[in-house]
Amino acid sequence: MSTTPAVTLRTAATADLAPHGLTAVRGLLDAAFAGEFADDDWSHALGGVHVLATVDGELVGHASVVVRQLVAGGRTLRTGYVEAVATAAHQRRRGVASAVMTEAERLVTGGFELGALSASEEAAALYAGRGWTAWTGPTAALTPDGVVDTPDEGVFVQPTPSTPAPPDTAGRLVCDWRRGDLW
Repeated sequence: MSTTPAVTLRTAATADLAPHGLTAVRGLLDAAFAGEFADDDWSHALGGVHVLATVDGELVGHASVVVRQLVAGGRTLRTGYVEAVATAAHQRRRGVASAVMTEAERLVTGGFELGALSASEEAAALYAGRGWTAWTGPTAALTPDGVVDTPDEGVFVQPTPSTPAPPDTAGRLVCDWRRGDLW
């Protein structure tokens, strides 16, 4: 009978991660996303709070929660946006992602009016199983050229105790501008 080593979590603001720590996180993300994690994706993961998971001292999981502004139902919501959720390949299906998401959700619930994230088709079941709600309405982004529709986005939301009113997930959801993937 084999046992799974315990996952140790810690949180740190980007500013509190040493250069070698940031390099380790970027390496984990590059490997986990098999070369599909671009510099803009990396920039989206910075500036907030990182959830770092280790097993026996090795970094094996990550998520970050960054501040974004989303508009739903005509209301601008201070949103904890979950970015760069990843688990090292050899640690998948051992509870690392669940542990990381539990802490990310705690951060979102404790400090924001809404939680949101964009999920790949492969990861959608993880978030739905954790109680995140798929946004079924149209999505858009506020860009330098005005509001632009962003169809076919896999956006999930999670209300928090500070959510002014439950969002209508069939309505329009608009995100703030950033380089690269808007969601």
